[in-house]
Amino acid sequence: MRFDGRKNNETRSIKFTKNYTKHALGSVLVEFGDTKVITTASVEEGKPKWMDKEDSRGWLTAEYSLLPSSTSTRCQRERTKISGRTQEIQRLIGRSLRACVDLTKIPDLTITIDADVIQADGGTRTASICGAYVALKDAVEKLLKEGKIRENPIIEPIAAISAGIVNGEVCLDLNYQEDSNAQVDSNIVLTKSGKIIEFQTTAEGEPYSYEKMIEIFNVAKKGIEEIIEKY
Repeated sequence: MRFDGRKNNETRSIKFTKNYTKHALGSVLVEFGDTKVITTASVEEGKPKWMDKEDSRGWLTAEYSLLPSSTSTRCQRERTKISGRTQEIQRLIGRSLRACVDLTKIPDLTITIDADVIQADGGTRTASICGAYVALKDAVEKLLKEGKIRENPIIEPIAAISAGIVNGEVCLDLNYQEDSNAQVDSNIVLTKSGKIIEFQTTAEGEPYSYEKMIEIFNVAKKGIEEIIEKY
């Protein structure tokens, strides 16, 4: 039993509040326990200049930010230079969503996902991916209704969750206290059918066994199935 009363294979309380802001085509407040992220999906005509004009695909990208008061000590806004951590997370969000989208079905459109963390207590990147998917899904439904796209580009739902080894035991959905003391830290992104988009697992100290890796994957898969049911 963990300090907050959860079993090792239990997630925190997870909640999605849709239509959280009025201007974005899709917007969601996602809550994983005390971690809270506002995710929005904005749509613009055209695609990045680096894409070939003959390319039939549209594009989907993401930006991520920790707001100053989201952590126990105020973090600086990244106005001119983006940290390596921020770059890593927004690239993860973007490629996770592109893995579940047929970009040829959003021709000449760019969808931008913004994930703004308003309160951080561990698992901000995985919560951001889940909220981003829900915001994207809502945006796609509006694009279809407005006739701006002809077909649904989403191949299948995705979700993400953290897991790790804490005090020698595999635990699901780590909060900050657990994450900062974990012997192994993992972030897993899967499709609804169980296909792997991301399975990033790092030993913070001693190496871990193959058996523990499989146990981490299986507990994460269970958590992801539960999250997708909440969509």
